[in-house]
Amino acid sequence: MIDALQAMGSILFDPYLVVLIFITTVLGVMIGVLPGLGATTGAALLLPFTLTMQPVHAIAVLATIYVSATFAGSITAILINTPGTSAAAATTFDGYPLAQRGEAGRALGIAVVSSTIGGVFSVIVLCIAAPMLARVAYEFRPPEYFALALFGLSMLASISAGGTVRNLIGGVFGVWLATIGAEPTTGIERFMFGNYELYEGLAFVPVFIGLFAMSELLIQSNRVNQVVDKITMKAVKLPSRDDYRRIWKTVLRSCGIGTFIGILPAEGATVASMIGYAEARRWSKNKEEFGKGAIEGIAGAEAANNAATGGAMVPTMVLGIPGSGTTAVILVGLMVHGLRPGPYLFTEQVDTVYQIFGAMLLANLLFMAMGLYASKLFARISLVPLQLLWPIVFALATIGAYALSSSLLDVWIALIFGVIGFLARRNGFAVAPIAVGLILGEMVETNFQNSLKMFDGDWWQILTQPLAALFLVLAFLGLFSSPIANWFSRRRS
Repeated sequence: MIDALQAMGSILFDPYLVVLIFITTVLGVMIGVLPGLGATTGAALLLPFTLTMQPVHAIAVLATIYVSATFAGSITAILINTPGTSAAAATTFDGYPLAQRGEAGRALGIAVVSSTIGGVFSVIVLCIAAPMLARVAYEFRPPEYFALALFGLSMLASISAGGTVRNLIGGVFGVWLATIGAEPTTGIERFMFGNYELYEGLAFVPVFIGLFAMSELLIQSNRVNQVVDKITMKAVKLPSRDDYRRIWKTVLRSCGIGTFIGILPAEGATVASMIGYAEARRWSKNKEEFGKGAIEGIAGAEAANNAATGGAMVPTMVLGIPGSGTTAVILVGLMVHGLRPGPYLFTEQVDTVYQIFGAMLLANLLFMAMGLYASKLFARISLVPLQLLWPIVFALATIGAYALSSSLLDVWIALIFGVIGFLARRNGFAVAPIAVGLILGEMVETNFQNSLKMFDGDWWQILTQPLAALFLVLAFLGLFSSPIANWFSRRRS
């Protein structure tokens, strides 16, 4: 533990990294307050530009964007009733009504303090839980990793954005995308159509840029002339001690909820914030205030969504299973920089791991100061005309797609997946399951093949492995628990 603390503290003696975290925190807050961008889009845009950095600096940048942009969505949620990120949607329920009553500073203060506590709590849990889980992961072999990947895919069914069936369709589509290229064992070409640049499969970076950045550009093109109501902040009156006494139980409860939800593969901050808000209302003595400006509602949502950021990093770094759309991008960053996610990361590159944790902790403390004293300034960024913003985003996305391997094919891939993402989102499909399916598809195929080699082709022997059987049962329950419960309910009635 002492070595871990020393590694985390060592970032303070790297002036370049500290400055980089500060700049990235400012950039993350700016990205978070721009409705439509968000942490995932920001991380996807910045990913190609981190390729020339040292691995620690690159992952620190992506992790910092994650935590700071997740918080910053609450600024616009409170001031203009438009969540900068989907994770801040629950904050609008009480944040905007409170701001309309002339208490915007109070709402922002509650949001930033709750977010900071949630973020710091989740990083502490990350520091403790990740090494413990890494020791357990040493027992994992191909059958266990195959079952774990299926469990991760089954969790897509519970993401709230698109609905169970649509999310599973998106995940299956992502798995199919992972089969493009040469088959690992035999070298047989699959879905290449004579294009040998696809021999090693689709590159993650241009696909992610297309799905998250390009598709958002097309979605936002329908809102160019949208006018939003905004709250004028003449003075910022921060919360009182009585406010903090009212919310501390809610914040602690949401910290636990958010961290737990974040650890579950494929869940993320949006689900955590909704559950945190619902639980805050359920346990509150003043339920009638919710929806009219209840500070417990703001605290419950904000503590949960930022606590989910650290929680989502646990399966990402230990098991290679992304805990959210943004951690899917961070996972790609780890692989691009040669940092293999898994238990060996915590033995072979332990200093690197804890420096990343330290960067996340520092970012949480930095955005607290920014949120308390610069909210009015950052809120003005949300008023940048979309006619100016999105051409810049398109240029950055195109440059980023090309920069990976200096290939025009990657630019075309980004554009194609931008259209695919746009059509999917317009028809009620979320793009995160596609990204998760693309990442986990290779894991499913490779570990299934290795399992067959272990058991001489007897696939059923996978079920004889206790951990693998446990994950397969959990995957089955994740997919069919709701229909089974409905069936029993109908039988009773």
